[in-house]
Amino acid sequence: MSLENRPLKRWLSPKDLVEEFGISLSNQARLRMENKIPYSKIGHYIRYDRFKIDQWLENNHIDVA
Repeated sequence: MSLENRPLKRWLSPKDLVEEFGISLSNQARLRMENKIPYSKIGHYIRYDRFKIDQWLENNHIDVA
């Protein structure tokens, strides 16, 4: 099954976030430490809610002239 035909997962691992959104692991860690990116942590597992990441990206959009 190709990537385009797979159903979208709601909860993304840090690796998923790299693959789908291009946000490096080091940037993810920095953004988490600065409380700038929405995430959930259960035990030592970090997960990102796809819907909250989409909303976060839209809210941080900068228009260029």
